[in-house]
Formats: sequence, structure tokens, C-alpha cells
Amino acid sequence: MKVNVEIDCTPLEARQFIGLPDVQPMQTAVMEKMQQQMMANIEKVSPESLIQSWFTFDPKIAERFQDMFVTMAGLGGMAKKDKK
Repeated sequence: MKVNVEIDCTPLEARQFIGLPDVQPMQTAVMEKMQQQMMANIEKVSPESLIQSWFTFDPKIAERFQDMFVTMAGLGGMAKKDKK
């Protein structure tokens, strides 16, 4: 014997029928809170603020970045030869 049961209902109706709680208000509140936090922290992720926070940590870091880029470009060996 084979029995097929087809139920046509919305997810909300199914949750109510089974007795599960309605989590929609909590979900909405959490999403609103997350959106507020993201909007409040979006300025911290801008390129200008990231670079500013990197360079305020150590005053000589700008020189170190410059040396690193010169070395990566392959110009570091040439600069040392010029100094001698």
C-alpha cells in the first residue's frame, strides 16, 4: 500500500501547526541591530582610515613601506650600488 499526502501551507502555518515559536520579530530585531553596527563601523573600513591607523602606530612605518616596495620592484639592489 502506498499513501501520498500533500500539504499546501506556508512555512508560518506549518510552524504554527507543529507548535514552534514565531521567531520573525526576533529575527527582524537582530538584523536591524546588525545593520546599525555595520553602518556605525563602515568608516573604520575605509581606505583612508586604515592607512591612517597603520601610519599612526609607528612613525617610521612609511619609510619601511617605501623600502619594501622598492625591494619588491627589484630596485633595492640598484639603490645599494648607488650608495657605494
